[in-house]
Amino acid sequence: MNAIDRYFDAVMGQLQSIRTSQWDAVVQAGSWVGEALASDRWLYAFGTGHSHLLAEELFFRAGGLVRGVPMLEDSVMLHKSAIEATRREREQGYAEELLNRYPLQPGDVLIVASNSGRNAVPIEMVLGAQRRGLRVIGLTNLAHSRQWPSRHPSGKTVADAADLVIDNCGVPGDACVELPGMPSRVAPTSTLTGALLINLIVVQAMEHSLGRGVAPEIYISSNSDGDDHNAQMFAKYRSRIRHL
Repeated sequence: MNAIDRYFDAVMGQLQSIRTSQWDAVVQAGSWVGEALASDRWLYAFGTGHSHLLAEELFFRAGGLVRGVPMLEDSVMLHKSAIEATRREREQGYAEELLNRYPLQPGDVLIVASNSGRNAVPIEMVLGAQRRGLRVIGLTNLAHSRQWPSRHPSGKTVADAADLVIDNCGVPGDACVELPGMPSRVAPTSTLTGALLINLIVVQAMEHSLGRGVAPEIYISSNSDGDDHNAQMFAKYRSRIRHL
């Protein structure tokens, strides 16, 4: 079997593992978010490094939640300085600064995506959000998190700290394919599985909110007939959603 076949099979295997082992947690996460939406509250999402892609996956998507807001900060993303981002995500105390930039309120929900779950900023994002009265969902790789120790003085990982944990069912180190002649495995999976998990949570949240009699506000594709609809959302929320 060649490398791309093995990669495809590995991803499909992880997706099946999510279906069989994480479904109850996904349903619970979506129910929490749906309860928040039905109660006029918000969903936030955060990640550092490549995990920030999962926060962005939530945002400004066709069919996606208007009240789904990413917490984005250049210094812990990769497009300006990947080396600096790696250093910064390990820095204690920085999460408080990031949390203070958003109008978080009790009853909101935060998803913290961290494949390793071991660095200070995502761990402190969990703890700081909890102090503010938010429910926090940790999206992480339990196999990796259990193999490597926390870099936070509490000794906690994201999985230890979050109110609800969803495992992306990946392997330690994320990359999953062995290639002869390469010094380590290639072919990461956490973005693929994470994007699915984010959207599963959102869909479950919408269904739950509708069951409470509240239709969540969504974006409609601006490349179809969504411009007028979306313009109403922009006018309503531009002062609240900092990334619009």
